[in-house]
Amino acid sequence: MSLDGWNLPALRGGRPAAEELEARRRGTAAYREDPEPGVTVRQELLGGVPCTFLEVPDPALTLLYFHGGGYRMGDADGWLGIGSRIALAARARVVLPDYGLAPEVPFPGALHDAASVYSVIAQESAKSDGFPPFVGGDSAGGGLAAGLALAARGALVPMPAGMVLLSPWVDLTVTKPTYDSNAATDQLISKKSLQEAAELYLQLHDPGDPLASPLFADLAGLPPVLVLASCHEALLGDSTAFAARAAAAGVSVEAHLIPDVPHAWPAIEPLIPESVEAIGTIARFLTHNRVSR
Repeated sequence: MSLDGWNLPALRGGRPAAEELEARRRGTAAYREDPEPGVTVRQELLGGVPCTFLEVPDPALTLLYFHGGGYRMGDADGWLGIGSRIALAARARVVLPDYGLAPEVPFPGALHDAASVYSVIAQESAKSDGFPPFVGGDSAGGGLAAGLALAARGALVPMPAGMVLLSPWVDLTVTKPTYDSNAATDQLISKKSLQEAAELYLQLHDPGDPLASPLFADLAGLPPVLVLASCHEALLGDSTAFAARAAAAGVSVEAHLIPDVPHAWPAIEPLIPESVEAIGTIARFLTHNRVSR
């Protein structure tokens, strides 16, 4: 769809994925969860982007949630578990876009897909209850959600009602000290894997571009943000730096730093008490900002 008014960088051609990456993508199917009972699942194209809708009866709000995977892996089917748990806890309609992956779709392809979906949902919301959707995501999906909010700030669309950022990757320069200091305690991601993912996604684009690395943006004027991160993950530095810069810019920030849990734990380890608590925290944030604005 047309994204006139968004002022996004132009799309670029990518390159085929290596067979190793294709194999890793296929391998993730073994870790997929079924949606929670009571949540209806359907697929629909929004702005030309395949999306999975997680529906509950009489939803009070909409959350556009972007999956993680370093911009090179993941799909909506892999996030049905966490998406449906948020849907039930917050009485939310959760939309999971299958945005284009690198290296076939380099930056800013994912951002174009995100803006296309957001434009449609924001238009629908304006015609119904007049309340804009929330945006969120984990890991690279959290960075994409933050980049989308920054792009929306200068576009002819309503700003998101709020942002839910779970272990967000918001600095593609991959220079935070916690990549090294938490290397022994983060069993899921590493500095090397993030560097490789950044290269596939950026393909020589400037890693300091605020739409690729929202940490380097002027964060003034963004909506309320909830940040959740593990004290022992590589991306702890990204999360704390973004929360601090957002608060310094006058943004309402709620941050939770949890010890002894893995990266993106509510999606990775759904049954541990910390994940149950995190879903409740997300639901309260969404509900509060839905009611108070």
